[in-house]
Amino acid sequence: MRVPCRDCPLRSLSAFTKLPVKKIDFIQSIKSNHLHHDAGSWIIHAGQAAELFTLFSGWAFRFKTLPDGRRQILNFILPGDLLGLQASMFSDSLYDVVALTAVELCVFPRSKIWLLFERMPELAFDMTWLGAREESQVDDNLTTVGARNAVERVAALIIGLYRRANLLGMVSDQTLLFPLSQQHIADALGLSLVHTNKTINRLRRMGVFDLSHGLLKLHDFHVLEHLAQAFDVEISPRPLI
Repeated sequence: MRVPCRDCPLRSLSAFTKLPVKKIDFIQSIKSNHLHHDAGSWIIHAGQAAELFTLFSGWAFRFKTLPDGRRQILNFILPGDLLGLQASMFSDSLYDVVALTAVELCVFPRSKIWLLFERMPELAFDMTWLGAREESQVDDNLTTVGARNAVERVAALIIGLYRRANLLGMVSDQTLLFPLSQQHIADALGLSLVHTNKTINRLRRMGVFDLSHGLLKLHDFHVLEHLAQAFDVEISPRPLI
C-alpha cells in the first residue's frame, strides 16, 4: 500500500467531506492493496466476481457490451469515485470497467465490506450514498441520450466532466487533460463516430472549446452551459472511502 489513508492527498480537496481519524483508520484496516494498471487494462470483467475499488488517480470508464460488440459507456470514473459496488452486491459483475489512462486503485476485498455495516454504520451509509450518487450520474446520462440533440449531448458531457475535474484540481488555465477519444464520446452518447466528429468540429467552430492532442480548453463556459441546457449547480462535498 503506497499511500496510507491518513496521508491520502485526495482528502485535502474540497470535493470531499472531512472524516474523523477513527473512520480513516477503519478504512485503512479493510484496505488490502494499492494497485497500478496501465491504460487499456481491464479493472473489472463482466461475469466475474470483483472487489471494491476507489480510484486514486487517473481515468476509467464503466460500460456494457452487446453480443454483437456494440458498446454503451455508462459513466466515466475520476479520482475519488467508488467502483465495483454493484458487482460487490452480486456474485458476478454486470459490467466491465477499463482504465482510460494509467490508474492507481485502492482495493477493498468484497468479504470485508460487511464489516462496514457491522462496525461502522456511518461509513456504510457513506458507501450507500456514493452508490446513489453514481445512479444519479447514470440518470443524467440517460436524460442526455434520450432528450438532448447531438450538440447538446456533446456539450453536456464535456461540461459535466469539466466540472467534476475542476473540483479535483485537474483544471489549470481552463485546460484539462482529456483522454477520451471520439469513439469514447460516441459510445457514451449514443452517436455514430461520424456524427460525433461533425458535432465536435461544429462546437470548435463556434469557439466554445478546443479539443486536440488530449487537451480540452474551454473558451466560453456559459455558452457551453446554455448549449447543454445544463446550468451550474453547487456540488456538495462527498464521502471518500
